[in-house]
Amino acid sequence: MTSTADLLAGYVHAAGVRHIFGYPGESVIDFLEAARHQGIEPVSAVREGTAAFMAQAAAMVTGQPGVCLSTLGPGSTAVLNGVASATLDRVPVLAVSGQIESSREQFFTHQVVDHGRMFAPAAKLALRLEPASADTIIRKALRTATAERPGAVHLTVTADTWLAPAGEAAVVLPPVSAAAGSVDVYGDGDPLRVLRAARRPVILAGIAALRCGAGPELAALAERAGLPVVVSPMAKGTMPEDHPYFAGVLDMAGHRVVWDLLAGADLILAAGFDPVELISPWSVSTPVLHLDTTPNTDQVYASAHELVGHVGAILGWLTAQWPGEPRWAETEVAAHRARLRAAWRAGWAQGRLNPSDVVTIAREAAPPDAIVTTDVGSHKIMAGQVWQAREPRSVLMTNGLSAMGFGVPAAIAARLIRPDRPVIALVGDGGFAMTATEMRIAAALGLPVTVVVFTDNSLNRIELRQQAMGYPPTATRIGGSDLAAMAEAMGCDGVRVDTPAALEKALAGFGPRSRAAGRPLVVEARIDPSQYEAQF
Repeated sequence: MTSTADLLAGYVHAAGVRHIFGYPGESVIDFLEAARHQGIEPVSAVREGTAAFMAQAAAMVTGQPGVCLSTLGPGSTAVLNGVASATLDRVPVLAVSGQIESSREQFFTHQVVDHGRMFAPAAKLALRLEPASADTIIRKALRTATAERPGAVHLTVTADTWLAPAGEAAVVLPPVSAAAGSVDVYGDGDPLRVLRAARRPVILAGIAALRCGAGPELAALAERAGLPVVVSPMAKGTMPEDHPYFAGVLDMAGHRVVWDLLAGADLILAAGFDPVELISPWSVSTPVLHLDTTPNTDQVYASAHELVGHVGAILGWLTAQWPGEPRWAETEVAAHRARLRAAWRAGWAQGRLNPSDVVTIAREAAPPDAIVTTDVGSHKIMAGQVWQAREPRSVLMTNGLSAMGFGVPAAIAARLIRPDRPVIALVGDGGFAMTATEMRIAAALGLPVTVVVFTDNSLNRIELRQQAMGYPPTATRIGGSDLAAMAEAMGCDGVRVDTPAALEKALAGFGPRSRAAGRPLVVEARIDPSQYEAQF
């Protein structure tokens, strides 16, 4: 007979999972042992909340479900933020939390919270694993997490369930990838006629295009029809950013130039675009042709026609049907990109370490195949536009929930999952303060990640909003810390820089395969934040 713990571990392994991120507790040690027997490596984070971010990042890198594990009580409450992040970022995560024995669950109060009520608003689904129906529940959890739109599913398991027999059920993995079938058309009239009639259409590609691996079809349509392609932040790399028809990233630095492009178009092809990524309100009146894995139920924008299915298949179909001449010349898109570059460089100051300098220097120092993670704050807005992504799943950021504290654990997970790829994290000093102690995990695992901290001793985004409203800075100042010394204390290398030349020197060893000695590097980049004022 197979135990419930063995069955869950078997399903997780069959789904391609090789690391489980969590924090051990008495209520989950049986599952940890079962996972170990399956060849799955448990990775213990400093706290459960960052473990959930690690699982999310693992799923972002691989396209497969990520798994995080927590014990009961405070362990489960700590993982809640990461569950919400995966759900709003549309990333498939299975979050497993232990619970007290079922015989005491209904009346005992010590460390007992109602997981169903707590996780239901933050997850796609909150389930309870019972031995008699374990096979069905596990398949339902995995299928729901990966179905469009993906997200987190929470699974509660009582301590006495793990070793209970789950019968002779064999592992039969449900589909966990995007559909590649037909295209459904909604709305009256012919959407192809609408597209053919447009003289200045623009593509807005989003995270569903990334999930569907639609990059080749996106580039083919852009080239055949001569269409500029704007991408959402989490879809960076779906369209190579050195492509002549790449037209920038929505709602990042220089955002007004990108919105002006969309406003001036006569049709927007929303290809897998998810409104959860919007930072600015949707304010353009340009007609929209909706192309996505799901119908336009958000209604953030109106769309008379909807093409629903695999985004790559839809784009391929449109390319095959395209009869006309290219709508935009490459020179026109290049002129737009020049305006965008001027916009994100606005506020640049000679002789200082500007935020855009940090991103540019980091991109030049990093090998072409490097994976970059970002935290949340003004630095993310800059990095989202300035960092040039060359392939999908090479830029990991949270833009749905936009939770601070994501960048460092995401970098650790990315390097663990992809040891062949250099990894660099671009984080603010506020987000770094939330997760700095996770660097000891990177050191202990011998993961040579590089973390560049944009240090201005403030929560800049909030401070700028206070300034715009005529308020003095309140509760936004961060006491100065010696981040280089902190890094050294956790087994990492640390350096402080305040000029572009010093940053170039600090990152010079990033090079091929990055820091072969296996020691993580923390770079405290003391920036002048005044450039942010011109952006936001």
